[in-house]
Amino acid sequence: MQQSGRAAAAALLAAGLCAGQAKAAAYDFVPAPQTDLNRVYRIDKVTGEVISCQYGLQEGTVGVTLCFGAGEGAGPQAAGEYGLIASKHEREAGVFRANFRTGDVSVCYVLEEKVVCTPQTGPSADAGTPPRGPLAPPGPGRPQAPGPGTTRPQ
Repeated sequence: MQQSGRAAAAALLAAGLCAGQAKAAAYDFVPAPQTDLNRVYRIDKVTGEVISCQYGLQEGTVGVTLCFGAGEGAGPQAAGEYGLIASKHEREAGVFRANFRTGDVSVCYVLEEKVVCTPQTGPSADAGTPPRGPLAPPGPGRPQAPGPGTTRPQ
């Protein structure tokens, strides 16, 4: 009886390890809200890494899947519980990356064939002060931030 109890415990442990490995490789997918863009974003739920793929026309074929790897800010973050949230703005090509454990968010979008994300941020400890300093002025590789309700051209 003792051996069968040990075997059952070992089987449960192995199943738990396999489930943990499957959970670590879990992804979530969200389409871009822009109504005329066939783009989907993928996030690694544990690391927060974001990539994007879309359909592309290619003469003489049924087409191709174009994927954009993780660029600045879109790579792995501190371990957490991440997800993607699409706004309901019909002209928005980006999505929000949220860390459901900390409440921090960032915005991710495709720029120059890479997915880029703004730094993760949330409400500051002192609600009277902004969480970050002023935005850096535009420069090489730093496009001008769009105004409210606008989207960068894709």
